[in-house]
Amino acid sequence: MHGVEKYKQVRLACLRHGMSQREAERQFGVDRKVVRKMLDHPEPPGYRRIKPVQRPKLDGFTQIINHILEADKTVPKKQRHSAKRIFERLRDEYGFTGKVTIVTDYIRLQKLKSKEVYVPLFHDPGHAQVDFGESLVDIGGVRMKAHCFVMSLPHSGSVFVKAYPAETTEAFCDGHVAAFAFFGGVPLSIVYDNTKIAVARILKNRERVRSQVFTRLQSHYLFEDKFARPARGNEKGHVEGDVGFSRRNFMVPIPNFPSFDEFNAHLDEHCLNRQDDTQAGQKETIGDKLIRDLEALMKLPAVAFDPCEHVSTRASSLSLVRYRCNDYSVPVAYAHFEVQVRGYVDRVEIACGTETIARHIRSYDKDDMVFDPLHYLPLIEQKINALDQAAPLKGWDLPKEFSRLRRLFEARLGHPGKREYVRVLRLLEHFDMGDVHAGVRQALDMGAVSFDAIRMLVLCKKEKLPPKLDLDVYPFLPRATVGKTRPDSYMALLEAAS
Repeated sequence: MHGVEKYKQVRLACLRHGMSQREAERQFGVDRKVVRKMLDHPEPPGYRRIKPVQRPKLDGFTQIINHILEADKTVPKKQRHSAKRIFERLRDEYGFTGKVTIVTDYIRLQKLKSKEVYVPLFHDPGHAQVDFGESLVDIGGVRMKAHCFVMSLPHSGSVFVKAYPAETTEAFCDGHVAAFAFFGGVPLSIVYDNTKIAVARILKNRERVRSQVFTRLQSHYLFEDKFARPARGNEKGHVEGDVGFSRRNFMVPIPNFPSFDEFNAHLDEHCLNRQDDTQAGQKETIGDKLIRDLEALMKLPAVAFDPCEHVSTRASSLSLVRYRCNDYSVPVAYAHFEVQVRGYVDRVEIACGTETIARHIRSYDKDDMVFDPLHYLPLIEQKINALDQAAPLKGWDLPKEFSRLRRLFEARLGHPGKREYVRVLRLLEHFDMGDVHAGVRQALDMGAVSFDAIRMLVLCKKEKLPPKLDLDVYPFLPRATVGKTRPDSYMALLEAAS
């Protein structure tokens, strides 16, 4: 095999200095056919196949291999044939007598031919892509999986990321509201995958039936939607890449924050800082290109979309409303009533008619029971024997003065003291805990162990008036004797001073 140096010597001698091919053959010690090849090519052309590859032992089995590879596309990846397994089947089932190498080479070539090729895309300003990603986080000392809503503007490469405890309808809507506020406008169009949150059904002609909540969101902000074909992540490849980028760069090492609000503030900061970066192959920073994106965005509507899920249901006999595998309490007056649930990312609101009757912090556990003790106090006042076994009151963290107040009620009034104690607790239906606590503490200090006394003390504190208690009504108050001032006593003081 002659190298490029030998090619140069022969070509210089023959093509420039006029040496004959016969003389070159003799002087350089190469065959005349090689000399002619050197004159035709400025460098060694390498091996050139003249005839198609001949596989006498494999050619009769290529259709079988192709059929196996095609059938493998319909089964899970972990259960597809390896090249070794195909060779074993050819040998055992079809009498193949060749070696495994030619089977492996053929399969490698077929897989290369079947790989999809993509067209580079150009992205106009003002369009977006959306997807969810997952990552591990430590929130409040508990390791959990965070579901991150990601909106990407492919023209500029700008990205918005917000994390949620679960990928739910309300998280999907809240992510859009937050992203639109972050960018200060609404994209002209957004590309999605076929998430069930947005797509209720895909028809045979590839038309999508949008979900009701997605239709409401789209009607509010008036952006166009585009859906990628199933299993075609390349059609929204920009946001797919940003999901991975944000996980590797914003969430390594594993984030540790007291709450999701603080974690999301951390993500906002990273998204803003990324606008100073310049992507590979680009001359402008992400922030510079973002200006064109922002100019193309539509204006935000005057009122933001209400990012919640609406569910109509009925309160049970236990004054509980079922929502997303958990039970939330309502006032006992609304037991058995039809109610409407509004599920937000961080809270659950329950309404009856036009009135909001309950608000709770959202629980992401399963079969959890979320109580507001105040909802059950009117019923417990009637069924006072349930006081000590009432589940809504378990774990209610009240100030220590309330326990002392109950002991005094029961010591002085007996069984009716329990009902008197519940009446005091019901003051929390109308007053803040701080005001009621101050009233209880003041009543204990004065010895006025009575619901009426505590109520009046709370009202006086609320209205910033001095307390006025009738001592005949409250016999447990300490009595003080105040004498009247006499004129002769005053005159005696004057004489003593002179």
